[in-house]
Amino acid sequence: MTDPKAAPPLLIDPLALSRLIDEPYQNLSLATINDHEIRMSVMTRQFRWHRHPDSDETFYGVDGELVIEFESGEVVVEPGEFVTVPAGTRHRTRPAGARSVNLTFERVGAATVFED
Repeated sequence: MTDPKAAPPLLIDPLALSRLIDEPYQNLSLATINDHEIRMSVMTRQFRWHRHPDSDETFYGVDGELVIEFESGEVVVEPGEFVTVPAGTRHRTRPAGARSVNLTFERVGAATVFED
């Protein structure tokens, strides 16, 4: 049974929050849902080659275009689109233009293996 006096859920606006960030790269945890985490990434530069051996990673575009590079090619994620990178897949991300904002969904505590 739900507590009628419980506080309402916290409303989060990722786009508004992203406008407060002026660093070249920022990756913030916004929420945890069951065993997964939602992170917001704001970037103006390329991120390193890496993989997550124990978790898929879903990228959802919020603002600007996000390029996800793979050894076999790349995909461009536009606002409102999403793509899932399977666990163990080597990839790196970068904005297509000056800046991109995206949400990522992955297992809490997922390992990241850097492969530069």
